[in-house]
Amino acid sequence: MASLAINNPPKSIHEFQIQALDSDEIIDFSDYKGKKILVVNVASKCGFTYQYEDLEKLYQQYKDQLVIVGFPCNQFLGQEPGSEEKIAQFCSTQYGVSFPMTTKVNVKGKDAHPIYQWLTKKELNGKDNYKISWNFNKFLLDENGQILDYFGSRTKPLDESITKYFQ
Repeated sequence: MASLAINNPPKSIHEFQIQALDSDEIIDFSDYKGKKILVVNVASKCGFTYQYEDLEKLYQQYKDQLVIVGFPCNQFLGQEPGSEEKIAQFCSTQYGVSFPMTTKVNVKGKDAHPIYQWLTKKELNGKDNYKISWNFNKFLLDENGQILDYFGSRTKPLDESITKYFQ
């Protein structure tokens, strides 16, 4: 996985693209200019997997001003072991997920996907350093692709600390 250049980092998440889950489509974050973006690292066999239900509710309720992008990750106790096809099927059949999902990625360590390098390192994102401690960590970005807020796994998607940004 490529490392981002600290001396010339992307100015916003809108400069990134990533392969979509179980398809040949590319998710281009520049398509989301003008909307808030909630980036969430997800897993199918986690104690927080139930959050998919509220993520979908949040997405449906505010999709005129919000896009949610799920990033499947298997870095936390192997809780996302399935193939991309199985992940897509699980999310669709169990939770009716309709928001964009990416290919399976690493979200921490030296092999972290460049999007997560940018999200977690102050010298790249210009805001703060963040540690991805488990599945279902959430980054909320503003309409210009800048980090607005960060929420740990225990913050539920419909919590007022998140929904206040859409009132």
